[in-house]
Amino acid sequence: MGGSALNQGVLEGDDAPGQSPYERLSQRMLDISGDRGVLKDVIREGAGDLVAPDATVLVKYSGYLEHMDRPFDSNCHRRTPKLMKLGEDITLWGMELGLLSMRRGELARFLFKPTYAYGTLGCPPLIPPDTTVLFEIELLDFLDSAESDKFCALSAEQQDQFPLQKVLKVAATEREFGNHLFRQNRFYDAKVRYKKALLLLCRRAAPPEEQHLTKAAKLLIFLNLSLTYLKLDQPITALRYGEQALIIDPKNAKALFRCGQACLLLTEYQKARDYLVRAQKEQPFNHDINNELKKLASYYKDYTDKEKEMCHRMFAPCGDGSTVGES
Repeated sequence: MGGSALNQGVLEGDDAPGQSPYERLSQRMLDISGDRGVLKDVIREGAGDLVAPDATVLVKYSGYLEHMDRPFDSNCHRRTPKLMKLGEDITLWGMELGLLSMRRGELARFLFKPTYAYGTLGCPPLIPPDTTVLFEIELLDFLDSAESDKFCALSAEQQDQFPLQKVLKVAATEREFGNHLFRQNRFYDAKVRYKKALLLLCRRAAPPEEQHLTKAAKLLIFLNLSLTYLKLDQPITALRYGEQALIIDPKNAKALFRCGQACLLLTEYQKARDYLVRAQKEQPFNHDINNELKKLASYYKDYTDKEKEMCHRMFAPCGDGSTVGES
């Protein structure tokens, strides 16, 4: 988003007698409320579906008063905006209506009349009474959480009445919530979402012909939980979830790598080596895996020259991605 530069462009238009800048702007904007209380001008088109009612959105926004170049409210300074749920975290009626008209990746400019913004009283001292405000909003992403929220509110017996595909869809939504929270470095909250998704999958027995679907979904969550517990500095739990992933997919490089990281933190160096060598065998040119093996080798720096040579041979990668001495 361009911030103040965009708003400055709004205010610099052809003069029209008796018209304010926002009045001039409104003439070329789309009425999305039906009473010209919320007007929209698309700056950059988005793609995909429209935002669903009760969705949880990830947005960047800046709000402006007329004749002012600096925003009175903005979250653009945040490295990662927080998730906001429609109907709960978003208090401006106009913003909610505006978001419902948007698609992922879209950037748009809105004018909100007082009824759809701060009302007849305004919001002293920043917002005067009966004030029309301009908002520039970028929709980064959204999650349709209504279906997940309703499903999770049901009892276990009621959930069992739904087909497996429904459970998989809800679990995927919960996992995606966890991914958003993880990217915001909210690791504890992400862990809660991942465990919620895992509980849904573990509680549901799948027929033999569909067990591969639940295993695939569980594998992703085990990997997520293993990494999250590493971030939470809980290597024992991280190792446990990594090992659960390996039960499903014994050659999964991510699971092997995270188990190796956990063992390294636990100073179980031989186990760490075993996991990392197996990971390297699956992905010989993976930068992170090879760096972790180098880190592991550095723990042997106080060994004798003979012992160092043995460690060098132990950790040096071969052309086929294995290590010397590996069976």
